[in-house]
Amino acid sequence: MPIVNRIADLHGEITAWRHDLHAHPELLYDVQRTAASVAEKLKDFGCDEVVPGLGRTGVVGVIHGRKGKSDKVIGLRADMDALPIEEATDLPYKSTVPGKMHACGHDGHTAMLLGAARYLAETRNFAGTAVVIFQPAEEGGAGGKAMLDDGMMERFGINEVYGMHNYPGMPLGQFGLRAGPLMAAADHLSIDIEGVGGHAARPQFSVDTVLVGAQIINNIQSVVSRNVDPLEAAVVSICLFQAGNTDNVIPQTAKLRGTARSLTPAVQDLLEKRLREVVEGTAKLHGAKVKFSYRRGYPVLKNHAAQTEFAASVAAGIAGKDKVNTALAPVMGAEDFSFMLNARPGAFIFVGNGDSAGLHHPAYNFNDDVIPIGTSYWVKLVETALPG
Repeated sequence: MPIVNRIADLHGEITAWRHDLHAHPELLYDVQRTAASVAEKLKDFGCDEVVPGLGRTGVVGVIHGRKGKSDKVIGLRADMDALPIEEATDLPYKSTVPGKMHACGHDGHTAMLLGAARYLAETRNFAGTAVVIFQPAEEGGAGGKAMLDDGMMERFGINEVYGMHNYPGMPLGQFGLRAGPLMAAADHLSIDIEGVGGHAARPQFSVDTVLVGAQIINNIQSVVSRNVDPLEAAVVSICLFQAGNTDNVIPQTAKLRGTARSLTPAVQDLLEKRLREVVEGTAKLHGAKVKFSYRRGYPVLKNHAAQTEFAASVAAGIAGKDKVNTALAPVMGAEDFSFMLNARPGAFIFVGNGDSAGLHHPAYNFNDDVIPIGTSYWVKLVETALPG
């Protein structure tokens, strides 16, 4: 596997950065320590410009090449935030913050892009400009959109943008991607039910919100199974059901919260329409009132064809062509890198994390053996996209 020699030499140092980030997780936009560490390192590396505070707490570094003249600008993005999960590992660098951990590998993503920034600032073996983007609030806060709203693409003249994420279960040393929809749109469901509370022994005088909520949960599953084309993809999950506070009172109110996932605008529209009809119809059938809200969140992540082919060729140069799956099945998880791909051409790629716990699991840990692979990918992407 042709890992860049200098990156191999930096493996231990990049790993130490990753372990420090892992031990000090921060959530959403509250990534002050992480962002400050990133900005300090970028300045130490000799980046031509370091700009903190984009998208509230995002950081951007600018590195100009020294080969020839080119106006082309390539953006490389990593995410910095952790998750509100209690870590369940015995790692020597486990989280020091109760209730927070890097359970999605953003510590590894940030460390790898920092390693690439150091190498690119040292060598500058390319023409044009590389822009390294460290964004907050990927885990539900739309930090990528916040950086776009602050004018990031225009300010730095970014022509193309690329992202990368680790993939538990994919063998170490392999990559996967596809052109077109790769990750789902993630929309938010909010259902507030009002019935008639009363004594548990006299249900005939009540409108039982627990029963209504249970019926709603059952009935909305028919939307995917009976309204969505079986050859299309959709997921509806109710993940929160709150009602009552004791065992002998039928509660007056209940609330449900969940998510709807889709890969095409047509299915997304169908989900919103049919879920509203089923929820409101079920509540009416039982004599309850309901407030239904469908809020659209992250859009579908769609890779651009030309940039996907290019990213795959770069990955093949690192791992070998047989280790790059260019027809990876779409996943129903969501990614706010989708906002950046809606703003500029680019591609998002997965890199194998080996046999590890899944993303968002309390025993998850980013595989440090991924570091030279992912960092080399970033370096070669810039040097190949911006030849002298």
